[in-house]
Amino acid sequence: MTLLSFSLPQLQICFLIFLRVTAILMSVPFFSSKNIPLLFKLALAISVSFMLFPLLTVTNMPFVYDAIPFGIEVLSEIALGIIIGLSVRLIFAGIQLAGQLEGFQMGFALVNVMDPITSAQASIVAQFKNFIAMLIFLAINAHHWFLRAIADSFQLVPPFGFRLNSSLMEYLIKLGGNMFIIAIKVGAPVIVALLLTSVAFGLIARAVPQMNVFIVAFPVKIIIGLGFMAISLPYLLSFLRQLFDNLGTDILLILRAMA
Repeated sequence: MTLLSFSLPQLQICFLIFLRVTAILMSVPFFSSKNIPLLFKLALAISVSFMLFPLLTVTNMPFVYDAIPFGIEVLSEIALGIIIGLSVRLIFAGIQLAGQLEGFQMGFALVNVMDPITSAQASIVAQFKNFIAMLIFLAINAHHWFLRAIADSFQLVPPFGFRLNSSLMEYLIKLGGNMFIIAIKVGAPVIVALLLTSVAFGLIARAVPQMNVFIVAFPVKIIIGLGFMAISLPYLLSFLRQLFDNLGTDILLILRAMA
């Protein structure tokens, strides 16, 4: 009976809230996993939408009868949620890229496992880095930024207020470039150590041609790579904590660029 007392503008706004919340939850790294049942995701999106609805003012928002403007707004709400989720997925993509580079240098190019999030083949080192990042992400409650981002998004970018402008595109391009910077920073200790190891084995091969460098270098690179991964792990935790602490600021900048 409560739903019957809703006006048409309220039902329309509630539907747009549901679309934005669903797009955000479906695009963030943790909730986008295929291991989480779709019914649970929909139930969570509906629950969050009903909690956010009383916080919005819909008295000044008229009902849109035309199908084309309303369809454009539906696509805008979905795009807004995907962009917010993309800002975080690019961070985890940079961490996985660092693991891919480290695994390739260690000789693990063919050692792949199934990624439970994307259900695709991924390097075992990249998976290790991704799990470490996910644990830190949840341990410092960085996922709470999404709840705050969902609430703040309706204050900064209300329904029918999304704008696709040049500043937003520039910021998204900056986030894409930042993915490679993160990959270099995360994988630098192991990559540099293995590069110097390759140079050393090259000199040994020139000095002692009788030695089968390939057979000797393979286990040595694995040991050195795993050793430097263990040594750099405390610094990785500190770097990821700082990276996730700045996540809220990045999301707010994206929302302001959309307004």
